[in-house]
Amino acid sequence: MTVTQVAKSEPGSVLSCSEGARHPLPDGRDRYTISEVADITGLSAHTLRWYERIGLMPHVDRSATGQRRFTNRDLDWLAFVGKLRLTGMPVADMVRYAELVRLGDQTLCARRELLESTRRDVRRRIAELRDTLAVLDHKIDTYADARRAPERA
Repeated sequence: MTVTQVAKSEPGSVLSCSEGARHPLPDGRDRYTISEVADITGLSAHTLRWYERIGLMPHVDRSATGQRRFTNRDLDWLAFVGKLRLTGMPVADMVRYAELVRLGDQTLCARRELLESTRRDVRRRIAELRDTLAVLDHKIDTYADARRAPERA
């Protein structure tokens, strides 16, 4: 998902992390219990409730009996949050982003800035990891050469 795709989303809406991907069950329904969402996402029910409590999840509908009812839109949001977690974005920044989404189009610039800052951090970490990988590769090659040296003698 690109920053532009996120920025163009409607207030409170979330685009899928993989363009056009949706998460319906085979029967095509759009309502899931917390246990189904836990199975689909790999997140625990406790984590899902915590996300809702801290404001990271948009409003989750409830059934007449008070049971949470998640939608495909909620699953898309959780997929995006999962990507943000992988970037190393602090939870406070993720909550701030969710608040900005809820506030609507007037926050498009702030959302973009937050995502661009995160992208810079990710690119910096990727560069650090590439450098680290080069050092590891060099060391591994050195040890491989050292093992082969006595065989040649």
